[in-house]
Amino acid sequence: MDSLDIIKVESVHWYVRDMARTRRFYTELMDFAELGESSPELTQRGRQHSVVFNANDVTLICSAPVGETGRAWRWLQKHPEGVGTVNFLVRDVEKVWRLMEQRGGTIIDDGLQRFTDDKGGKLAFFSITTPFGNTTFRFIQRDGYEALYPGFVKHAAPKGGKNRFGFGKIDHITSNFRTLQPMVLWMKHVLGFEEFWNIQFHTEEEITQGNQHGTGLKSIVMWDPRSTVKFANNEPSRPRFKQSQINVFVEDQRGEGIQHLALAVRDIVPAVRSMRATQGLEFLGTPAAYYDYLPERIEKSGIKRIDENLAELRDLQILIDGHKEHQYLLQIFMKEKSQLYHDREAGPFFYEIIERKGDKGFGGGNFKALFESIERAQAAERARS
Repeated sequence: MDSLDIIKVESVHWYVRDMARTRRFYTELMDFAELGESSPELTQRGRQHSVVFNANDVTLICSAPVGETGRAWRWLQKHPEGVGTVNFLVRDVEKVWRLMEQRGGTIIDDGLQRFTDDKGGKLAFFSITTPFGNTTFRFIQRDGYEALYPGFVKHAAPKGGKNRFGFGKIDHITSNFRTLQPMVLWMKHVLGFEEFWNIQFHTEEEITQGNQHGTGLKSIVMWDPRSTVKFANNEPSRPRFKQSQINVFVEDQRGEGIQHLALAVRDIVPAVRSMRATQGLEFLGTPAAYYDYLPERIEKSGIKRIDENLAELRDLQILIDGHKEHQYLLQIFMKEKSQLYHDREAGPFFYEIIERKGDKGFGGGNFKALFESIERAQAAERARS
């Protein structure tokens, strides 16, 4: 099957209710730089105010409604804050258009959207619908076009953060569904992605103890081998399908969609230490038993040796996983936005922080610990409300 020739995930587009809160979160807490915003003309025409935040190769566009009828307003009538569009940079957008037509991709635009800047740079793009709820995908080709999008006004100098945590790029995107197979088939037959990894499990000890919140999941990672863009996708599993945190996400999101972005960092230990010292950033907790068993698990998994201090990983509650000698990954998960703000309309989205040290997998050994941590956090939030 012909490749779409994706280069990378260029940016991710959010719809938010509170731009002031969003600005504080990214520039003051996450230490992103604010690059610019929509022009007054674009804001009025689209009936939404958009601001762009950046840390290295992670670019986020956040749009808040200005009045009614705009895309941001329509999204927020249906959902809490969340990811509305994933933008892919491609080598040949006309080729992608042809492939979408041939493969049954549902194109939104009547034709390619084309723009030329005052230096002769060219931009062309189009969007498609997806099985990811109301989230759309956009394919973009750039030929010397410098602005992020038409109507974007770049600040004279970036405002806000300096990326002191060392974010590098989006490692992968994780989404939750009530059923995986339509998404898997769509990604295979329409996008040409391939299956990269899968796992399924259930918190069996929770079942035997009679805990009403013990549940399970199935996960399939799809990827584009050329660009290495990866999507990790989850569905609930029975028993207790309805109580699964995957199903809870879909209910809280009021639809299927993107649960978290994994942000790659150069050195996770100092990054997490600094993030934990930042008031307003909070992480999911990890059971002490995870670290009690960690030395044995490192030995049995084949990792054998790691560069980090185990006591430091325990103190920071960083997870570790891998299968080959001295090749592993380190990861940690932030709390959902709704939990950080104690506001359900902030949404169930969260960030993962990840450092890869030779391992290309998805922390299968950590999935269960994450799953249980999310369930504990959800239970605490229910008790709070």
